[in-house]
Amino acid sequence: MPQSVHSDYADRVEKLAREFASTAIERDRQGGTAKHERDLLRASGLLTISVPREHGGDGATWNTVLHIVRRIAEVDSSLAHLFAFQHLQLATVRLFANPQQQAALLGGTARENWFWGNAMNAVNNQVVAQAADDGFRIDGVKGFCSGSRDSDRIMLSALREDGKGLIVAGIESNREGIDIRDDWDNMGQRQTDSGTVAFSNLFVTSDEVLGPPGPLSTPFSTLRPTLAQLILVNLYLGIARGALEAALDHTRTVARPWPWSGVQAAGDDPYLLQRYAEFWVDLKAATRLADDAATHFDKLWQKAEDITADERGAVAIDVAEAKILATRVGLDITNGIFEQMGARATNAKLGFDRYWRNLRTHTLHDPVDYKKRDLGRWLVTGEVPAPSFYS
Repeated sequence: MPQSVHSDYADRVEKLAREFASTAIERDRQGGTAKHERDLLRASGLLTISVPREHGGDGATWNTVLHIVRRIAEVDSSLAHLFAFQHLQLATVRLFANPQQQAALLGGTARENWFWGNAMNAVNNQVVAQAADDGFRIDGVKGFCSGSRDSDRIMLSALREDGKGLIVAGIESNREGIDIRDDWDNMGQRQTDSGTVAFSNLFVTSDEVLGPPGPLSTPFSTLRPTLAQLILVNLYLGIARGALEAALDHTRTVARPWPWSGVQAAGDDPYLLQRYAEFWVDLKAATRLADDAATHFDKLWQKAEDITADERGAVAIDVAEAKILATRVGLDITNGIFEQMGARATNAKLGFDRYWRNLRTHTLHDPVDYKKRDLGRWLVTGEVPAPSFYS
């Protein structure tokens, strides 16, 4: 029962899903850069689907993109992460850049099939931009730079040394002054290439700095963090769906009934049936919230600069609701499947632990309690979340 994907892309997505699934467990053990799989994504034509039609892309809706993210995450959440962050960077161009920059960067992506990396970790304030000549000299080290290795372009952010805020630029990944390090070795999301990028006397011209409007300067531009949060929600749901499907298959084909259960097959155990039903209903509810939030987001995306701060706040609430539930349900499922499958399911060769490790790693991206705070404040006072890179 895989996640349904828009018919225009279904065949390509399913082909990729089968290919990724066949090697996912072994690649999870190895970590490192999934070069072959990244090249399959390049060849699929899916890297450019969110580029607007006027710049050579398909102009796919965010609902469509997020459904693809979810489907790929069912089999390999690292590759789903890379695919999702590709489109987050393209959205960054659309939201922050002026028309000439959009034509160059979005059009270039459509023509050249650029794979984008990310060096915009907002928590890391160690990268500084100093005004120099007709541009900036950038120095410092940025962590959690997903997709940076094997990328063609990289989206970076840096704090201006003069205190005038943040600059964002999308430039070639191999430009002199950029050192993309192979140092990502975390317990989950092991092939997201989310290590550090060091900048040393990197020169970025003024024309390459995105804007106007620039980062988070209009209600429309502040949709970037809500999209980033929607991406996380759909990654969580994809991981949870993949874990549930894997556990169900194990129960149907391998699992033994508890000797004192009084049943002949694990699939007849009433306690297992009850828990699977609870998993399914919870996941379906979380998925519905996510789809509703994505539909709302798409409506605002179409309005572009005509959206208001109140409209932006309303969709941020929808996304917060989806994030809270997806986090809880995802962790419950990826942890609880072991009680459904039994002790033999902890055998390392089966790789069932990767679902929990990937989700647990990803759900620490930003504290979900702050989403609960935002939602609670809105419920009590009517105040919507203030735009930031995490809300």
